[in-house]
Amino acid sequence: MTDPLPRIAGDVVLRRLAASDLPAFQAYRSDPLLGKYQDWTVKTDAETEAFLIRMSAVKLLQPGEWSQIGIANLDGLGLIGDIGLFLRSEGHDAEIGFTLRRESQGRGIGTAAVREAIGLVFEQTNGDRVLGIVDARNLASIRLLQRVGMHMAESRTVMFRDEPCLEHIFAISRQRDA
Repeated sequence: MTDPLPRIAGDVVLRRLAASDLPAFQAYRSDPLLGKYQDWTVKTDAETEAFLIRMSAVKLLQPGEWSQIGIANLDGLGLIGDIGLFLRSEGHDAEIGFTLRRESQGRGIGTAAVREAIGLVFEQTNGDRVLGIVDARNLASIRLLQRVGMHMAESRTVMFRDEPCLEHIFAISRQRDA
């Protein structure tokens, strides 16, 4: 099977992460406002470089494994964000997470990238649904999930960073031919 990346998504391209993305990746991943609702923590340059190298070659959408792909500008392919994709072990549900540097937000870039990544999941797997799990306070991400056609499937109270948190689970189902 050929690699499904790169893929153009509006004004950006979804592509493999690379070791050369280290400065851009560290810059937005070190932004405390972007990390506020995220499950990741800032890593050292060495840890991040190893992660980028691993993600540059990982086979996408393997059951039980996360894969991370880059969101890059069409002109020059500079990294401006990333999308995490996880196909659950049973293969029926996938999960998506996304981060976009603040300078690139508010222009439809995240919406186009997430929409394209959802299409990638349905094209490359037999999964029935893609889920987006979001902190109830993260209104920008909630609006993005709604723009790509997801609906709120459930809410639950969890512990996040040692504090109670209300999470909303958004879902979009594969369109089956009638």
